[in-house]
Amino acid sequence: MSKIKPSKGAPYARILGVGGYRPTRVVPNEVILETIDSSDEWIRSRSGIETRHWANDEETVAAMSVEASGKAIADAGITAQQIGAVVVSTVSHFKQTPAVATEIADKLGTNKAAAFDISAGCAGFGYGLTLAKGMVVEGSAEYVLVIGVERLSDLTDLEDRATAFLFGDGAGAVVVGPSNEPAIGPTVWGSEGDKSDTIKQTVPWTDYRDGEVAKFPAITQEGQAVFRWAVFEMAKVAKEALDAAGLTSAELDVFIPHQANERIIDSMVKTLKLPESVTVARDVRTTGNTSAASIPLAMERLLATGEAKSGDTALVIGFGAGLVYAATVVTLP
Repeated sequence: MSKIKPSKGAPYARILGVGGYRPTRVVPNEVILETIDSSDEWIRSRSGIETRHWANDEETVAAMSVEASGKAIADAGITAQQIGAVVVSTVSHFKQTPAVATEIADKLGTNKAAAFDISAGCAGFGYGLTLAKGMVVEGSAEYVLVIGVERLSDLTDLEDRATAFLFGDGAGAVVVGPSNEPAIGPTVWGSEGDKSDTIKQTVPWTDYRDGEVAKFPAITQEGQAVFRWAVFEMAKVAKEALDAAGLTSAELDVFIPHQANERIIDSMVKTLKLPESVTVARDVRTTGNTSAASIPLAMERLLATGEAKSGDTALVIGFGAGLVYAATVVTLP
């Protein structure tokens, strides 16, 4: 018989607060058209994107994260010293080590919180949320800060007609803490590595370092393949997440998919047969695709504008490079 004592965590976990940060510079499609042969109408019809935010030199991954996290902590009604772990999902922090999470934890004034980064692309927020739920229920942390943050403008090829208009910068954060009732459902997640070439970095950093390529690495994708996968396969995953939570689409209040492309969002809504009563996040129109930051940023905006309210039941799903995905049902803070 094991001598290890059982964990003393919370019975359940929930999102207690949310915060977001969007860089001050707003970039309209006209700026993108300076380097690609396209039109504002084409960009809007293909993606729904009208503007995006690009960070300046001071708006670093860490700085944006600290701003978003401060809002989330205040919204949760706790102090930074109560945060037991900081989980950061990003693909655009350019230091291999140390993790940017450690810098964020220190700048926020946490009491030596555990801190680490994860790389799960546009599904990263869902991955982080799942880890946070486990920590709270297991008892290794009472409160966990989950951050999705990107400076994708640093990884955008402005001459690539297929992707130049897609990406934006920003940070979104949530605080996950104890709950006496289920408020974060089971996660349906996974990966399809055989499709990893559909969204990828153009070349490894070492190729650029060694002078094998002159152009700084960027993100590229096979648009049609990604669209088909997202619409058909991710709708199935979303339905599985609803089933796992014991809910039907009719019982849903809010749908917050990864803000990749409005055509993908519209197609998923149709495939899932969501009722008109369900509020659908469309933050992509003015924020662009911010990868791991897109779901918490969209959540924060829906609550701030009153389109969604505290206690609403929301289906969230992220999907992207890997290809990886994660979906779950949550109660909004």
